[in-house]
Amino acid sequence: MKIIGIIPARFQSSRFPGKPLVALLNKPMILHVVAIAEQALGSENVYVATDDERIAGIVEGAGGKVIMTSSHALTGTDRLWEAAQKVEADIYVNIQGDEPLLDYRDINKIVEEKVKHPDHVINGMCALSDDEDPNNINIPKVVTTYNRTLTYMSRLAVPGYKDQKKKPQQYWKQVCIYAFNYRELKAFGTYGKKGLFEQYEDIEILRFFELEIPVKMIPTDGASLAVDTPEDVEIVEKAMLERQ
Repeated sequence: MKIIGIIPARFQSSRFPGKPLVALLNKPMILHVVAIAEQALGSENVYVATDDERIAGIVEGAGGKVIMTSSHALTGTDRLWEAAQKVEADIYVNIQGDEPLLDYRDINKIVEEKVKHPDHVINGMCALSDDEDPNNINIPKVVTTYNRTLTYMSRLAVPGYKDQKKKPQQYWKQVCIYAFNYRELKAFGTYGKKGLFEQYEDIEILRFFELEIPVKMIPTDGASLAVDTPEDVEIVEKAMLERQ
């Protein structure tokens, strides 16, 4: 079975232009993520999908593999669809380039679950830490059924509550590792537009609701911190140093 990891990366982020190349501990963030993905899947099976020559140059200069994509991909998963048409595989793993604290074992765990559940898109999640605010709109919160099928994902604090005494004791957030097969990526990429809930929330996984493709959320072992804004850099660097 052929399994490849693809890290979608664009330079023109609305909240943080040039984010993939921001230095974390004196190394571009994208290279930290490439190293994690290679530890999980092997260097021969990891690609960065980008439309930017600067990102491509940094990755290739460090010995990594690049797939050039168009500049008009709607989301990272749309960019993955473009890459999937150039590289054949049984399972495609989307690994977000702004999460340099991912545990490589979590990537393997997502792959294992995709093998077990070939008819589901697989996505990771973990519990919010005490330092994270459920009301932070940069953190997608997750609601699932008891068998971990995704019910909804929101930038609001979900599930909500009416009575303060019944406030949820634990919130869950998305960890941006996804596993798809070619059919699922094709359905996503050829839809041609963002889904309705996807537009509301700016969360790409919600497009699968309109495609009627179920998503299974898998708890991951490692806590994850993403670099969403320039203010996150210092926080993530501190966490990386603590982990080392």
